Amino acid sequence: MGLLPKLNAYAESLLQEAQQIPDERKALLQQLADYLVQSKKAPVKLNFICTHNSRRSHIAQIWAAAGAAYLGIPGVETYSGGTEATAFNPRAVAALQRTGFKIDSPGGENPHYQVAFAETQAPLICYSKTFDAPVNPQSGFAAIMTCSDADENCPFIPGAAFRLPLTYDDPKVADGTPEETARYDERVRQIGRETLYAMQLAAQKMKSA
Repeated sequence: MGLLPKLNAYAESLLQEAQQIPDERKALLQQLADYLVQSKKAPVKLNFICTHNSRRSHIAQIWAAAGAAYLGIPGVETYSGGTEATAFNPRAVAALQRTGFKIDSPGGENPHYQVAFAETQAPLICYSKTFDAPVNPQSGFAAIMTCSDADENCPFIPGAAFRLPLTYDDPKVADGTPEETARYDERVRQIGRETLYAMQLAAQKMKSA
């Protein structure tokens, strides 16, 4: 499926960057690809978990949805949550918009952003929530831990059928500095690159099966 035009071009460029992914990261991403292929249930539910559900977990959820659509992997549902709820950080929102995602905000204390990545797909509704919130899956899902704090502080995720520590550095460290925009853009690109790499591995294996 084609993504929104600017985003589609961005995704194409990410697929050319596999050589930038370290081997130890590729091993983790292979586990994610294998889970997508081996899961016998449809839909496949991926819950991306971070401490505050404000930056990395949202970025990963959104890229996973877009990547599955882009590479033609059916039945993938993506979610995100935190060990506590705050708000989807506007700096992360802006970085995603710069790649070509269309994101609308209704405003408010914890906005329910509408995130569109393709003309033919309903937008994702993204807002901060706990990983076990009622809108998230309660059993039979993959828990993808996107920050080391959440991974260390939550040794057990109830209902998870699979758990993967796919952690990323927090762009928050650059907030309010001249490096802020570059750091957020870098993290969005890294998460996108790695997510599309895993999705491509899964798509190739599904086609050859």
